[in-house]
Amino acid sequence: MRLARWESPLGRAEGFVIEDRVVPFPDGLSVQGVLERGLATAAELHARVADAAGTPLASVRLRAPLRPASVRDFAAFEEHVEGMSSDAEGTPHVAPEWYQAPTFYFTNPHAVIGDGETVRPPVTERLDYELEVAAVIGGVAGSDGRDLTPERAEAHIFGYTIMNDWSARDIQNREMRVFLGPAKGKDFATTLGPWIVTADELASRRDAEGFLAVRAEAYIGATLVGEDLVSNMGWTFAELVAYASRASVVVPGDVLGSGTAGNGGCLGELWGRNGTMSPPPLTEGDTVRIVVEGIGEITNTIGRAAAEVPLPTARPRPLPRSRRVP
Repeated sequence: MRLARWESPLGRAEGFVIEDRVVPFPDGLSVQGVLERGLATAAELHARVADAAGTPLASVRLRAPLRPASVRDFAAFEEHVEGMSSDAEGTPHVAPEWYQAPTFYFTNPHAVIGDGETVRPPVTERLDYELEVAAVIGGVAGSDGRDLTPERAEAHIFGYTIMNDWSARDIQNREMRVFLGPAKGKDFATTLGPWIVTADELASRRDAEGFLAVRAEAYIGATLVGEDLVSNMGWTFAELVAYASRASVVVPGDVLGSGTAGNGGCLGELWGRNGTMSPPPLTEGDTVRIVVEGIGEITNTIGRAAAEVPLPTARPRPLPRSRRVP
C-alpha cells in the first residue's frame, strides 16, 4: 500500500495511491488517522476502495505524505560518518563513540516539504543534499511506544518514505563548534515523499539480518552523484526505533531518518574524501533527484536564498553577580 497527500483542482485530499490513480480514504480519514489505527486497519480501508475509480495520479500534485509529529535523524551509515570526519592530520576516521549507539538529532517537522517543491535555502556557500530513507511510526494495539525492544519496535514501523535532509554546511559547521546543533544549518527544508510505502510491501527486500536491502541513488541534474545500499546501515530500522524509545516514546506520525547514505550520499562526504569542493555546492536552479528502489523518487529544485534578518553579535559578558540593578 502507498499512502499520500495531494492537491488537485478539487482541493486537497489524502488517501491511497493505487496503480496509476489516487483514491481518498473512506470515512474522511487522514494519513495521521490511518497511522494511528495501524497497518491492519490500513489494509481494511484499502480493500474498501481498491476498485474505486479515483483520480489519475498524473493529474495531481503530491504533497509531503505526512506532517510529522517529530523528526529524528540518525547517522547510521559508517561510510558517511567517515567521509564527513577528519582527524588532526586530515585523515577521515570514525569516532569510537559512533559504534556505541545510533546517534540522532531532532529537526523541524514544520520545515518538511514534498516532492516537486522548491527549496528556499538560507544564505550559504555550501548547500548540500542528503540521501536517506525514513521509517514512519504507526499505532500498535496494547503498546504506548515506550522502552521498546527491537523485536517490539518492528511492529511500530508502519512504512517507509524517502528523505532528503538538506544542509547548509558552512552554517552547520559554525553551529556545531559551540557543541550544540545542528540548527539553522538544517532548519530550512527536509523533503519527505513521494508517499509512504507500508512495511509489508518491502518485507521481501529485507536481508537475513533484517536490513532493508534496496538501492538508493542521488542525481544532480542528469548526473548520478551518489549510490548506496540501505542495508549498509550500522543498525536496522527496528534498532533505531528501539533506541529512540529508550526512556522516551515513539508515537504514530513520528519520522526516523536513516541518516545519509555513503558513497556520495551527500556532497560533504565527497568534499572530505576529495580534499576539494568537487562536485561544487548546490546553487539556485540546480535540481536534485533521489531514487530509492521499492519506494519511488523525489525531485526538488533549489530556489533563491531567503533574505537574512540582521541580528547583532552577542553582547559582552554581563556585570558581576554582586552587582544589583538600582
